[in-house]
Amino acid sequence: MTMPRLSGAVVTACVFTLCSLSLSVCRGEQPGGSSSSPSPQWWKGNLHTHSLWSDGDEFPEMIADWYRSKGYHFLAITDHNVLAQGRRWMKVSQVVARSDEGILQRYRERFGDAWVQTRGEPGTDSHEVRLMPLEEFRALVEQQQRFLLIPAEEISDRAEGKPVHINATNIAEAIPPAGGATVREAMQNNLRAILEHEREHGREVFPHINHPNFGYAMTAADLAAVVSERFFEVYNGHPGVNHLGDETRPGVERMWDLANAIRRTHLNVPPLMGIATDDSHEYHGKPGSRPGRGWVMVRSRYLTPERLILALKAGDFYASSGVSLEDVGYDAETQTLRLTIQPVEDETYTTQFIATLAAEASAEGTTKAAAIDEDRIGVVVKTVEGTAAEYRLKGNELYVRAVVTSSAPPADPSFEGQRKQAWTQPVGWE
Repeated sequence: MTMPRLSGAVVTACVFTLCSLSLSVCRGEQPGGSSSSPSPQWWKGNLHTHSLWSDGDEFPEMIADWYRSKGYHFLAITDHNVLAQGRRWMKVSQVVARSDEGILQRYRERFGDAWVQTRGEPGTDSHEVRLMPLEEFRALVEQQQRFLLIPAEEISDRAEGKPVHINATNIAEAIPPAGGATVREAMQNNLRAILEHEREHGREVFPHINHPNFGYAMTAADLAAVVSERFFEVYNGHPGVNHLGDETRPGVERMWDLANAIRRTHLNVPPLMGIATDDSHEYHGKPGSRPGRGWVMVRSRYLTPERLILALKAGDFYASSGVSLEDVGYDAETQTLRLTIQPVEDETYTTQFIATLAAEASAEGTTKAAAIDEDRIGVVVKTVEGTAAEYRLKGNELYVRAVVTSSAPPADPSFEGQRKQAWTQPVGWE
C-alpha cells in the first residue's frame, strides 16, 4: 500500500502525541479516512464458471478479466472435475473450433505476446497453446479489496443415468467424483468428500448443489434429504437447466419451498439457502450459457475467500439476476424481514414475501407432524409495490423469504418472459 506523504507539521504532531494524526494516518486508518476495521459492504461474485480447462470456450484469465471489468469482486472458475493446476497444452485448432478464429489474437492483444505461450508450427496440428494455471494468471487480474479469484471445481458425477453436479469453492486440490447407486447417495457421498476435504486442509470450503432440474436429476425430496447441504442454485443462467420445470415437474423456486417444507417438518433441520450463478461456458456471443446472468451479493468486511464463505454460511447474502438491494436484514427481536431496493430509472418493483405455513391444529388441538398441505407451501403472504418492503411474522410461518421482481427484463435473458429478480434467504425458522 502506498502511504501518503506527511508534512513536517504532521510528522511533528505524530512524534509529540504518539499517533494523534488529524488525518488518521497514525491511528491506523486506511487512506481516504476509512477505519482499519472496515464496515461491512456488499461484494458481487459468481460461483459457477467454465473455461477451456473443461468445456468453456475462453482462456481463464480472459474470463476473469471480463468479470473484473463488469464490476464483480470475486469469481470462482469451476471447471468439471479439474482445478487449473500444472502444465497443460491444448491444440489451437481445438480452441478455435470451440470458439472462433480470432480467439488467440484477442488473447495476445489483451495480455501481450510475452504472456501467451505457444509451440509447434502455426497452421498445423502441432500448433498448441498453453492453458495457464490459476497460480500463474491470478497475479494479472486480482486487486486487493477489489477483485479476487477463488479456486473451485464443479464435481460432475452421475447416478441412475442422471447428472449430479456439486460445486466446491475454495479447495486446495481437485476432488474426484465419489459416485453412488442413487442420485441421493451420490449427492451425499460427494458432499461428504467436500466436508472431509475442508477438515483435512483446515480451510473454509463452500459446497452448493448445482441446477437440480438439469436433466430433471433431483427432486425436492432429494434436496431435503441431504441435510448437511445448506446451499443450492435457485437460479442458474444456463438456458438448458429447466429453470421453470414443465407440466409435471416443478420449477426450481417451487422446489426450494417444497424441500424446505420437508426440512422444517419431517427433518427439523435448517432450510436450504438459494444462490444465483451464471454457469457460463460461452464468451463470444454464441447462444448458450453466457456470463453476467446470475450472481450473489455477499456482505462482509473483507474480500477474502474465508470471510466471504463465512458470510455465505451465515446467510448474510442475497441472490440476483438483475435487481440490487441497498439493504436486507432480519430483526429477530421483532421477527421482521426488511429490505430496500436500489432503484433503476424507469423500473418498478414488486416484492413478494413467501412463507410455508405450519399445519393447522386438529379438532383435538394438536398439529400433525406429517406432510403439510401443498397449498400451505410457498404461500405469498404479502405483496408490496415500491422500493422498500417489510414483513412481520405472525407466528404460523415455518420460515419467510422475499423475492423482488422488476418490471424490466435482464439484459441477456435465459428464458422467455424473464424479469430481473433478487431472492433473500429464509428467516424466522431459528
